[in-house]
This record gives sequence, structure tokens and C-alpha cells, in this order.
Amino acid sequence: MGEPDSEEPARVAQVAQRLKLAYVVITSVTRDDLADGGAVFFAETIEEIRKRMPGALVEVLIPDFQGDKKSLQTVLEARPNVLNHNIETVQRLYPLVRPEATYSRSLELLRRSKQYSAIPTKSGLMLGLGESSGEIEGSLRDLLSAGCSILTLGQYLQPSKEHLPVERFISPDEFDGWKKIALDMGFCQVASGPFVRSSYHAKDLYEVVHP
Repeated sequence: MGEPDSEEPARVAQVAQRLKLAYVVITSVTRDDLADGGAVFFAETIEEIRKRMPGALVEVLIPDFQGDKKSLQTVLEARPNVLNHNIETVQRLYPLVRPEATYSRSLELLRRSKQYSAIPTKSGLMLGLGESSGEIEGSLRDLLSAGCSILTLGQYLQPSKEHLPVERFISPDEFDGWKKIALDMGFCQVASGPFVRSSYHAKDLYEVVHP
């Protein structure tokens, strides 16, 4: 990848302003080639949005920054309204689904976020990769232990022939069941369904936690 464009944070904020967005979700491709994993660009984009749209809510969907504490602090110090980092799948499947990441490192990022600030944390899993019910429940408990309060659960879809195939399509009723289980466990808000993704009704989920 090339060097990041220093004007991108301002341009993103200009587009958000032009669209009159009340809730902005910021994410990026993983930039492990950068010393800070792109943390400064997340922070600068938050700041540019706040400069132009003081009333806008901002959620960031971040990578694990390879476990770098300083990069995480850089993002948190910009004060997003929600910090989102998806664990994506259960621990057993990480070597297949996320070979470049580790389950424990993702959980540690969420845990550190709660140690550093009171900013709500959010995470999500894709279902249908061959995980068992016990493994899903274990991951939900791990997320709760890491301080995660907002959860998304969605159906895994195979992006290309080079990616893992779908092992099972989860029914809407089963997704509803997982939502109930997660809420009963202690999550503040849960979006669970075949079409749910990280940003699904993001503003609504946040406002239930912080009305």
C-alpha cells in the first residue's frame, strides 16, 4: 500500500457534513505496514468531524493495532462515542478465519479500552462458520469479561471462492434466540440477525446504551 493521504481526515469530515450525518462510523483497511497501524488517522478524522459537526456522534471500527497500547490510546484520546473492534469468530476458528490476528489480542484491546476510558465498547461475530453453540456462548462471556457492552451477530457469507465456505445458514429464529441469551448474560444492547453487520442500526444501539 502507498503512504496515507494527509488530507483524507478532512475530506471524510467534509463528506459527512455534506450528507448531514448524525452518526458517523469510521473504519479502514488494516494498515499493519504503518508504525501506529493508522491510529493517528482515526484520531484526526474524529477531530475533523467534531470541528465541522460538533453534534455528530462518532463510532470507530478499528483493527487490533497488533496489540500496541499507544495506538489504542491515540484513538481513545480523540474521544469517539463508541469504540468497535470485532472478534469475528470463536477462538477455535481464529487460525482459519483470522490467521493474521489472535483471539486473545482482540479481547485484550477491548479490555484495555475499558481500563483507559469510559467509552462504550462494541464487538461482533459472524455465525455459520462451523462454530458450536457452546463456543458462541463462550465467546459472548469472554466479550462481557472484557467490558464489551454492545454486540452484533450476523450471518457469515463467503466473499469469494478463495474464502472459507458457509458451513450453515442460521435461521432468524435462532438469531433471535442468541439475542435473548446475550441480553440475559448482561449485554446492554444486541443486534442479531442474518443481515446484521457491524454498523447495523449503530445509532439506535448507541442511544439505548446512552440515551
